[in-house]
Amino acid sequence: MKILHTSDWHLGRTLYGRKRYEEYEAFLDWLAETIRDNGIDVLVVAGDVFDTTAPGNRAQELYYRFLCRAASLCCRHVVVISGNHDSPSFLDAPKELLKALEVHVTGSPSGNPEDEVLVLRNGQGVPELIVCAVPHLRDRDIRTAEAGESIEDKERKLLDGIRDHYASVAACAEGKRRELGGAIPLVATGHLFAAGGRTVEGDGVRELYVGSLAHVDAGIFPPCFDYVALGHLHVPQKVSGSEMVRYSGSPLPMGFGEAKQQKSVCVAEFGGRETSVRLVPVPVFQQLEQIRGGWDRISGRIFELASQGSRAWLEVVYDGDEILGDLRERLEEAVGNTSMEVLRVRNTRAVERALAQTMEEETLDDLDEDDVFRRCLEANRVPDDQHAELFAAYREAVLSLREEQGGRHED
Repeated sequence: MKILHTSDWHLGRTLYGRKRYEEYEAFLDWLAETIRDNGIDVLVVAGDVFDTTAPGNRAQELYYRFLCRAASLCCRHVVVISGNHDSPSFLDAPKELLKALEVHVTGSPSGNPEDEVLVLRNGQGVPELIVCAVPHLRDRDIRTAEAGESIEDKERKLLDGIRDHYASVAACAEGKRRELGGAIPLVATGHLFAAGGRTVEGDGVRELYVGSLAHVDAGIFPPCFDYVALGHLHVPQKVSGSEMVRYSGSPLPMGFGEAKQQKSVCVAEFGGRETSVRLVPVPVFQQLEQIRGGWDRISGRIFELASQGSRAWLEVVYDGDEILGDLRERLEEAVGNTSMEVLRVRNTRAVERALAQTMEEETLDDLDEDDVFRRCLEANRVPDDQHAELFAAYREAVLSLREEQGGRHED
């Protein structure tokens, strides 16, 4: 029995205005070949299938076309859960139809743990795997808000809610395993932020709850699970050093901060009482490169890439001593006769000069939404001792808005 664990596809994601459908199509073609070549029995997609709650037609086409293709391969089952970027209702809408292809979708928890426990059978109808298909657990799924509760109270209730949910689903799964008899492997899914998890700049990973709450550790998962397939963090990694609790990471670099990262998918093989896990490297379908330094370093690297016939997308971070007012013009000339494109330019010297004066040249590209809110607090001269409480309230409002958007789909 072999399962392939992947996550965080983010179909439909753009990179500084550039659409990436060709990359996604190449990845899904590669994934289908990998499933066939490795004799994969079950594919698990641990959330963030799409990049937004209202994916475009092309992103949907890639998703459904791949599911149909997977059904024609050796892979007997596909398990898909929602992530924080997905709309649970959108993923759930065709679930009954997809069951005909042995595609099992869990967009949102129903309140009944049994609904998240899947007994997967082989071609002869014999149970071969039990999957606890736990989706991303949103705040409203696991916590009842109360007036006047502190941040610490919220954190405790969130962690207790996540722990209790996994305990209930695991108990149900173990009961089914006893009924069926035999040593049937038990796999769980999740889309959450593990304590100590590694992220990189520009990867787009969002906090799931207020502030940095509910970063769970491996101990939150009951010991009956033979493998836990996680999504949300884009860096492939183990949780608390456990071989059997893993993030597969995103298959494509979500930003230039991930450009040098080796992407992979996880293959877990169950044989008797032992489980082995290995990583299968994902090829690079579109080269990304960040070039940082003074002009000599930047121009030299562009020349080197051009001589190799590179088609890379570039992010240029200029931090040389000289202030260059014509940096963009120089870059356009440098890549003019090549197949490369400069998608983003960060002129740190120009920004530093502007910040030292009036910040008039600073753009929203240099800030994220939290930075903007903090600037508003400063601009309105809000006392420092009120910042923490107001920022927590702001983050809660933003996350509530995201959850509401995740519950509906707009054309």
